[in-house]
Amino acid sequence: LAGAFCIPLYVPYVLTGRWIFGRSLCKLWLVVDYLLCTSSVFNIVLISYDRFLSVTRAVAYRAQQGNTRQAVLKMVMVWVLAFLLYGPAIISWEYISGRSIIPTGECYAEFFYNWYFLMTASTLEFFTPFISVMFFNLSIYLNIQKRTKMRLDVFHEVHNQSFTEEMETSPEAKLSLKCCKWEQKESAETLDLSKSKARAAASTSSLDAKDLLAMSSESSRKPKCCNKRSCKNSASTLSLEKRMKIVSQSMTQRFRLSRDKKVAKSLAVIVGIFGICWAPYTLLMIIRAGCHGRCISEFWYETSFWLLWINSAVNPALYPLCHSSFRRAFIKLLCPKKLKIQPHDALQN
Repeated sequence: LAGAFCIPLYVPYVLTGRWIFGRSLCKLWLVVDYLLCTSSVFNIVLISYDRFLSVTRAVAYRAQQGNTRQAVLKMVMVWVLAFLLYGPAIISWEYISGRSIIPTGECYAEFFYNWYFLMTASTLEFFTPFISVMFFNLSIYLNIQKRTKMRLDVFHEVHNQSFTEEMETSPEAKLSLKCCKWEQKESAETLDLSKSKARAAASTSSLDAKDLLAMSSESSRKPKCCNKRSCKNSASTLSLEKRMKIVSQSMTQRFRLSRDKKVAKSLAVIVGIFGICWAPYTLLMIIRAGCHGRCISEFWYETSFWLLWINSAVNPALYPLCHSSFRRAFIKLLCPKKLKIQPHDALQN
């Protein structure tokens, strides 16, 4: 909208130094220009707030994700607030003050040199949104750092479990352990019984007691229903399954963490570009209003003014680059046929 309406009207004004389109079109141009720039800022705040909720309150966010009415209401409120910030002042300033201070052939807002109004409007248009977006971005980053630490602690705790704990937590392992313990108990009872019989026989026969005890010990050591090798094999199989589950869980956690980090990085890029494009104009506008245009070069003011429109040009390309969801939304809006063809092509491939 800025490229289609605002810039084509502003270029002749800059080149000739004279507004040739009349007072009515001048006011319309000012209203649209201020509205588009302000709504761009408020939309950045709204999107950042939406990302903040999706990361910090994921459960509640997913529960309300299908509420289209609430989403539309928020977007409408952005445009209404953006209009209320400058629109009424542009339209009615000269009627409230009783006179117009704009010379013939010029086109700018009546409050262009009113320092108090510009300071208040700049606070609502730039400083408050910039601080809000920084707060949302920082909160997302800290939440991701906390989540990363918790997930890594859980992963290391599970990964460092001993072989005995894995055996105790598995039903098959418990069965193997019970079998082995039962054999050990049975062999111990057999050993005691054999020893007592050997002592009795040694007292009544000519056999040596030590030989009888040795024979009974050897017979009691032989396993009956399971051996150590089978226990170890079952334990190794269970350990392998456990490790595969741990690896699968760790891969899922790493994917989620990388996705959340990407959200934080994309927000940081958006905040950085927003600050670079808006800070020069906001500061120069306030200083220019304080000294009535005598202390700021016209070249630097024009440069800062064009930075605002550059921000409007960059945002539609910046969001699809940073978020896959925006890419899908843009493809759905601009190339709906391509989106429908993609699944069919994937099945053919």
